[in-house]
Amino acid sequence: MLEQVLSFGRSLVRRKVVDLKNLEDSKLCRCLGTVDLIALGVGSTLGAGVYVLAGGVAKDNSGPSIVISFLIAALASVMAGLCYAEFGARVPKTGSAYLYSYVTVGEIWAFITGWNLILSYVIGTSSVARAWSGTFDEMIGGHIEIFCKTYFSMNSPGLAQYPDFFAVCLILLLSGLLSFGVKESAWVNKVFTSINVLVLLFVIISGFVKGDTHNWKITEESLINVTIVTRNLSVTANVSSDYGVGGFLPYGFSGTLAGAATCFYAFVGFDCIATTGEEVKNPQRAIPIGIVVSLTVCFLAYFGVSAALTLMMPYYLLDEKSPLPMAFEYVGWGPAKYVVAAGSLCALSTSLLGSMFPLPRILFAMARDGILFKFMSKVSKRQSPVAATMAAGTTAAIMAFLFDLKALVDMMSIGTLLAYSLVAVCVLILRYQPDGALEHRGGTGKREYLSSEGGESDLTESESHLNMLKGGSSTLQTVLHPPASPSEHSSSVVNMSICVLVLVVCLLSYLTTYHIDSILDMKVWILASLTVCLLIFCGCIFMVCRQPQTSKKVSFMVPLLPFLPILSIYVNIYLMVQLSGDTWIRFSLWMAVGLLIYFGYGMWHSEERQRLLQDPSNSINTQEHNKTSREKQVGMCAVGKEQEYFISPEKTSQC
Repeated sequence: MLEQVLSFGRSLVRRKVVDLKNLEDSKLCRCLGTVDLIALGVGSTLGAGVYVLAGGVAKDNSGPSIVISFLIAALASVMAGLCYAEFGARVPKTGSAYLYSYVTVGEIWAFITGWNLILSYVIGTSSVARAWSGTFDEMIGGHIEIFCKTYFSMNSPGLAQYPDFFAVCLILLLSGLLSFGVKESAWVNKVFTSINVLVLLFVIISGFVKGDTHNWKITEESLINVTIVTRNLSVTANVSSDYGVGGFLPYGFSGTLAGAATCFYAFVGFDCIATTGEEVKNPQRAIPIGIVVSLTVCFLAYFGVSAALTLMMPYYLLDEKSPLPMAFEYVGWGPAKYVVAAGSLCALSTSLLGSMFPLPRILFAMARDGILFKFMSKVSKRQSPVAATMAAGTTAAIMAFLFDLKALVDMMSIGTLLAYSLVAVCVLILRYQPDGALEHRGGTGKREYLSSEGGESDLTESESHLNMLKGGSSTLQTVLHPPASPSEHSSSVVNMSICVLVLVVCLLSYLTTYHIDSILDMKVWILASLTVCLLIFCGCIFMVCRQPQTSKKVSFMVPLLPFLPILSIYVNIYLMVQLSGDTWIRFSLWMAVGLLIYFGYGMWHSEERQRLLQDPSNSINTQEHNKTSREKQVGMCAVGKEQEYFISPEKTSQC
C-alpha cells in the first residue's frame, strides 16, 4: 500500500525530459525573426488599454504621477519578463510557463499552469473580440447592437444581452489566418502594430506640443472650487477636495502605488513570445531580446501617452472611457479623434492576435506531451498546429457569442500571475541545480543517466529525492557548510527554502491585505505575526544566498539572483490575494474540471509515463551509486559540451 502511494506521488512530480542536443528538430515552421517577436510582444501588450487605462487611473488614483505608476508597474513586469527570458534561452521549446514548470517542478504543476493559461487566453480572446465589435459598432452609430437586441435578445442570467455575431466572425477569421501559417500571421501583426505605434507617437508628440505644465501643478484651492461647483454646494466652509491635494502627487504616494497595481495588468501579454520557441530561427537569442525590447517599448508608450494626456488636460477632467478624444477636444484638435479611433482598432486587432496566437501552442504542447487529448497535436502541411488552432478558435468563439465576460475577466489575472510566480520559482530552482542537470536527460529519446566511475547505474530522480530525505544529516551539513559547487544536497536546501518562502509570502500578503486596520492600530498579535514572518522570510533568503549557483552559462541570465525572482514572486502573489472571493470560487470550479481531465486522462497518457514504462533502467529498484564521482563527471561534460546546446541560425532558417 505504501509503495502504491509513493508511486502515485512520484508520478505527480515526474519531470519532462528535454533533449537539448536536438533542439532544432520541430514539427513547426521556424520562420520568425527577432523583429517578428518584438512586434508580437508589443502588439499583444500594447492593446486598447493604452487608449483607455490612463484616463481612469489618473483621475481616480494617481493624478499626474501616473507616469510613476507606469514606471513601478513596468519594473514589476520586467522582473517576470527577465525570468521568462532566461528560460527562453535555456529551454527554447513551445509551451511557455507550462513547459518551464514541467522540466523543473513536475507534471502536476505543469498541468495546473497550462490549464490556467488556457483559461486566460480563451477569456482574453473572447473579451477582446467583443471589445473590437463594440468599438466598431460605436463608430458606425450602434446599429449592430440595436439590431441584435431587437431580434436576438437574451435575458438569461450569466449570458450576454445579445449574441455577438461580429465577434464570432472575427475569431473564426483570425483562426483561419493562424491555421494558414505563422509567417502570414506575423506579417499582419507587424502591419497593425506599426500603425498602432505611429498613432501613439502622434498622441505623444501632440501632447507635448499642446500640453501645459501647469496641469501638473494644480493647487488644492482650485480643486476645492471645482468640488464646490461639481457638487453644487451652497455652503463652502470646511469643504474638502474630491480630487486630492493637487500638485504632482494629488493622492499621495499611496495613490501612486494603487495606480501601479492597476497599471501592472497593462503589461500582461509579453509571455506570448515564450510560446514561439519552435517557430523562431534562433530562439536562444531572439526570445530574450524580444521580451526585453517589447516591454521597454510598451513602457515608453504608456509613459509617453499618460504624460501627454495629463499635460493636455487637468487630470480631474479626464474621461474614464475615452480620455484621448476628450483631451483632443479640450485642446481644440477635435478631428484628431478619428486618428485615435483608427489606432484603437489596430491596437485591438494586435491584442486579439496576441491573445489567440499562444493559445493553440499551449494546447499543442500539452497534447504532444499526452496530458491533453492527442488529436490537438496534429500539424498541417504548412507546419502549423491546425487542430489546436481550430479547437481554440471554436471555444473562444462560443464564449464570445454567448457569455457576458465582464465577470470572468478577473480570472485571467489568476492564470497569468500564477504562471509568472511559477516561472520565477523555476528559475531559482534551476540556477541552484547541479551543473549539467538538464543536459544529460535526453539525447536518444530516453533518459540518459551517466554511470558512476564504479560502474554502478545512476538513480532515478524519484529515488534521488528519497535518498535526500534519508540523508538529513548531510543536508544539515550543507546548510552549515555549503559546497563550492552545486550538489544534490545544496539543491534540496534551496528547494525547501523556496517552498517555505512561498508559504510565508502568501501569509504576509493575506495579513497585509485583510488585516490592514489591525496593523494601523498596532495590535500586538498582528505585529508579532508580521515579525515572525519577516524573520522566516529573511532566513530563507539567507539560506538560498549561501548555496552555490550552477556554472552553466546561457545567452541570457536573470541578474541579481535570487533577489529579483523572489521580489517577482512577492508582487505576483500579493496581486493574486487582492482578487475577489467570487473570482477564486470560479477559479476553483475551473481547476476542478481540469483535475478531472488530468487524473482521468492526462496522467495515464503522459509521454513521460510511457517513456518510464518502456525504459526499465528508470525503475525505482536501481542500485546505489557513488554520487561524488557522478557530480564530477557531470561537471566535466557540462563544461566540455556547453556550446552544443545552442541552435545555430543556419539549421533553423528554413521550414
